[in-house]
Parts: sequence; C-alpha cells; structure tokens
Amino acid sequence: MDHVWDFQTVFASWPLLSQGLLNTLKLGLLTLITGLFFGFFVGLGRYSHNRWVNFPASVFVEVFRNTPALVQIMWFYFAFPIISPFDIDAFAAAALGLGLNTTAFCAEIFRGGIQSIHRGQWEAGKALGMAYREQVWRIILPQAVVRMIPAFMNRVVELMKMTSLASVIAFGELMHQAKAISAYHFNPIESYTVVALLFFVVISPFAFLVYRLENRFRK
Repeated sequence: MDHVWDFQTVFASWPLLSQGLLNTLKLGLLTLITGLFFGFFVGLGRYSHNRWVNFPASVFVEVFRNTPALVQIMWFYFAFPIISPFDIDAFAAAALGLGLNTTAFCAEIFRGGIQSIHRGQWEAGKALGMAYREQVWRIILPQAVVRMIPAFMNRVVELMKMTSLASVIAFGELMHQAKAISAYHFNPIESYTVVALLFFVVISPFAFLVYRLENRFRK
C-alpha cells in the first residue's frame, strides 16, 4: 500500500484537537472527583451491616458495575430526557454515565480496602472509647488508603481511556474531534495516530506511577 504520510492537515487543525484534549481532561477530572467522593459513601454503605444501608448501596454498585459504560452514557443522553423533565446536553450525559460507573468501581475499591483491615483494629478503637466515625477516620482509613492507591491509579488509567466513549453522543472530546478532522481532510491514518499519541502522553505517567506504587507496596 502506497500511503504518503502527511501530518500538515492534522497540525493545521491543532485548535480543534487542543479543544478536544481540554474537553477530555475536563470530563476525566470531573468524573474522577465524582467517583471518589460518592464512591467513599457507597463503599461504606456496602460495608455496613445495616441492611437498609447495605441493600441500596449493593443494588447501585451491581447495576453500574455490570452494565457497559457506553450503554449508560447513551441511556442518559437518549432515554433520561424522555422519562424526566430535564433536557441534558452531551457533556452532562457523558459525565453522568462515566461518573456513576466510576462511583460503583471506586465504592468496591473502598469496600475492599476497608475490609482488608484486621477486625482487631476496629476493636482497638472501641477499646479506646472512639465513636464509629473516629475509628474510620483515625484508624481504618489511614491504613486502608495505602492499600487502595494502586487500584485507584488503575481506575484513573481506565477512566481516561473511557472518555473516548463520549464521542458516540457527539461530545467534542479527542476522538470526536479526530473523527471530524478525518472526515474533512480524508486523513484517518494521521488523525487517529496523533490522537493515539496524545492519549499515550496523557495516560502513560499514571501507568508508570501504578508500576512504581505496586513495586513499592510489594516490598
């Protein structure tokens, strides 16, 4: 196949790609913060022995963990406005789909991390007269978070890759912009190659950090 590589049209469309990169980072950061914040409370709910707390938390996790993120994004964009009075745009639909999906996975990381702490640590807190909240914040979480960090970093890597799913509802992240440039200039090889490199530049530092942390905690 005689293909002449020509990146000039891609570089000429850099404002479009840089806007896509910015939108990708915004979507990734927002859904990560959402997932960590709500995942903490849902994870505590999953760990709770109170069935009125545990049951809804478990249902939430199972629903969003066992359905594809792509389906969740499309459901919020196409179905949610029909059954609710709210009309949401592509960014909101993508943020809801990815945010709730990330919340479910973060909740399981929190639950697993808390569960890994020996029961004796809870009993030591009780013996010192600490309330449940004090036991969580002063004894359990400081130990559990160290064990959770590699899992959270892996989740960040996965989440950044999943932002490309938002292109199916025409949100202007990197993949969507590359698709537009490719269609306009007929240069799919160059457009998608540049997007792959941009994703690699953004994600590889997190992947490297995961390896370093895993090696450090393995010692």
